Amino acid sequence: MAELLAWLLDSDPALRWQVERDLAGEPPGVWEATRARVATEGFGARLLALQDPDGQWPGGAFFPAGFSGSPEGGQPWTATTWSLNALREWGVDASVLRGTAELLAANSRWEYDDLPYWGGEVDCCINSWTLSNGLWLGADVAGLAAWFVEHRLPEGGWNCEWVEGSTRSSVHSTLNALKGLLSCSGADVLAARRSGEEYLLRRGLYRRLSTGEPVAPWVSRFSYPFRWFYDVLNAADYFRAAALLDGSAPDPRMADAIGLIRAARQPDGTWLQSRRHPGQVWFEIDVPAGEPSKWLTFHATRVLDWWDSAQV
Repeated sequence: MAELLAWLLDSDPALRWQVERDLAGEPPGVWEATRARVATEGFGARLLALQDPDGQWPGGAFFPAGFSGSPEGGQPWTATTWSLNALREWGVDASVLRGTAELLAANSRWEYDDLPYWGGEVDCCINSWTLSNGLWLGADVAGLAAWFVEHRLPEGGWNCEWVEGSTRSSVHSTLNALKGLLSCSGADVLAARRSGEEYLLRRGLYRRLSTGEPVAPWVSRFSYPFRWFYDVLNAADYFRAAALLDGSAPDPRMADAIGLIRAARQPDGTWLQSRRHPGQVWFEIDVPAGEPSKWLTFHATRVLDWWDSAQV
């Protein structure tokens, strides 16, 4: 473990501070100092420097300005929402982005119906990230929490294709919705979060209710950054965060999913990158497919430590 930990600590501040806090057990003074460096060094500093004067990245809310929608190159991951997601997940303090919420309110509109940025649009995943980013930056996103309560589907989860008439929940949409709701309070929001969690837990995080078979092969193929894609590691990482927030024990229905995560661990204790999701990026933050990923190894080790510490 010492060798693995040293390998993980030899990383960009965006990852290192999380390793220090969650795996190395460093006191707050250590990991908080590393976290503060994210805004001035490495990935965080590079991405902050790419922000446009109007508060956006590069000229668009979800897609870059002028994006043609060409499917061959995949979705670009450079626009405002994706850039804010990365900075928030890397631990950048909101004060570093002082004024960004106001700039986006004034200058950024969704590609869907030209709707104002902080009001969200119709896509569950987009609205979840907007909710999280708005809470982080101090924008008025109170209406978005209520939106999720109102748009929960009969199975208990969400589906971005509800606007096309779908009434069945999606694992992708449900997990992303839950991540946004995790930062919110209120009885209605908590009830919605519980129903979404139950939707995933009844399926053991990856099985079909009808047959018990995996939803798809990709549930056990781990890639970082997670983006909007579902896999059992991404889901288990959410349930860890939710359990710590709620002060609850791991749900035993996750046991088989935890087994999939454990089975993917290599003999040297690392996890391999499955693939890079296609699409334009500002710069790569993780390794190509087939190589040991520090980000995946961190998340998977953290999940297994949490799970195993409760199995006494």
